[in-house]
Amino acid sequence: MKILFSPNFTLLLLGQVSSLLGNYTLKFALSMYILERTGSASVFAGMLALAMLPTILLSPFGGILADRADRRKVMVGLDALSGLAVGLAALVLPRGRDLPVIGALLVVLAALGAFESPTVQACVPQMLSGEDLLRGNALVGQVSSLAGLVTPFLGSLLYTALGVLPVLWGAAACFFLTAALEGLIRLDRMRAESSGSIFAVIREDFAVTAHFLGREQPGILKLLLLAALVSLFVAGTAVVGFPFLVRTVLGLSARYYGAAESAMGLSAVLGSALAVLLAPRLRPRHLSGVFLLFGACLFPAGAAFLLPLGPLGRYLVLLAMFCLCQLGCSVFSTCAITLIQQRTPEGLMGKVVSCVFTLSLCAQPLGQVAYGALFDRFSRQVWWVLLPTGALVCAIALGSRGLFLSLEGGKEV
Repeated sequence: MKILFSPNFTLLLLGQVSSLLGNYTLKFALSMYILERTGSASVFAGMLALAMLPTILLSPFGGILADRADRRKVMVGLDALSGLAVGLAALVLPRGRDLPVIGALLVVLAALGAFESPTVQACVPQMLSGEDLLRGNALVGQVSSLAGLVTPFLGSLLYTALGVLPVLWGAAACFFLTAALEGLIRLDRMRAESSGSIFAVIREDFAVTAHFLGREQPGILKLLLLAALVSLFVAGTAVVGFPFLVRTVLGLSARYYGAAESAMGLSAVLGSALAVLLAPRLRPRHLSGVFLLFGACLFPAGAAFLLPLGPLGRYLVLLAMFCLCQLGCSVFSTCAITLIQQRTPEGLMGKVVSCVFTLSLCAQPLGQVAYGALFDRFSRQVWWVLLPTGALVCAIALGSRGLFLSLEGGKEV
């Protein structure tokens, strides 16, 4: 653990704590503000959907920047710009036209995040290696999960007590603190040869990345597509299906759903902790088993609606199964990103990691739309959604065993 908590990685981790606390608390407070201001959840949902577009479109370019520029300076600059954007919004918001200001702020933060996420993930393998890389990725994921667990309560408390403006200023301070911490990081700059215009450089980098994934490491490309499938099923069954089942199908109160959300957040944290503890023994072949676990959990969830358990009994089965799914998904994502980092050259790290984010971001709305329609269609027979999905996921998991074995043995498939 002494090597893991090197000065560089410790500074990176502390910066992520500050950045995520500010970012998540801000977005939660803004959601409450917009709901109070408009009385419409669809307005905020529309703003979030609009804010996702820059992330999806710009993430590949964020990967190029991460590989061609000084990563430390990129992180410092992006967090400083985030702090300036939030501070400017705090100054402009009291002057009127608050909704356009908030919408613009969400878009700007999403655009900056599209460049920062690949850079942060590309820094981790530059700081760590071997088992420490898996532990490091798990800790980064754990920080994100903990921030997601704490910030709804923190955002609600601060917004209720102080209002939206102090939250904005507090978030700006968090971003500036993150920039200051990242400024203390010392990394060797990755020097990439470049010639011609910026468009030629972008075209060349896309071509090199495509050749690497398509010809040199097709196993990584298949792993990226498999991770996107995991994201699609999780977004469909857990993000859309679980609240629909609890609130609409079972007719339980928001208190039950809130408790379930907290339990699932805790499961994500425990999943990251489990990845840290099992790092010496985790191998790529185990990922197919983790994926299989996710599919297997959907069978009891679906069967609960065929048995005379009653709303509370079904709720407890759903809660146990989806918490187990969340734990498994946390382990899967941590191990998958580590495997990708270990097999990717340093000069391509940012671009390949950006592909992970882009595919995941594209898969999530597809899963949400598809499963939203399925759960609406089979709202009285939800087992027709859960059981076939479980079978499909299990089939994909069994079919992926060869891929993971080949990745573990260093062979290409």
